[in-house]
Amino acid sequence: MQANHAVKAQAVARMLRAHRELLLNWFRTKDLVALGAVEGLNNKAKVTSKKAYGFRSYEVIKVALYHTLGNLPELKGTHRFC
Repeated sequence: MQANHAVKAQAVARMLRAHRELLLNWFRTKDLVALGAVEGLNNKAKVTSKKAYGFRSYEVIKVALYHTLGNLPELKGTHRFC
């Protein structure tokens, strides 16, 4: 039973090492970024991704996310993403 716990602990340690910079970024920017704004962007990205299920390529989804999150202008005659 102890060997199983050791294997799980090693897996967690590997995961933490693999994501070290991302985890440290959270602590570095904790008070500098409004979490409500981040949640709003995440929600917009989720909604855009759900609308993009019918798109045929990843590139089109990527463009839709750029337009939605960056509020970029759309060309006339193109599909409206939102």
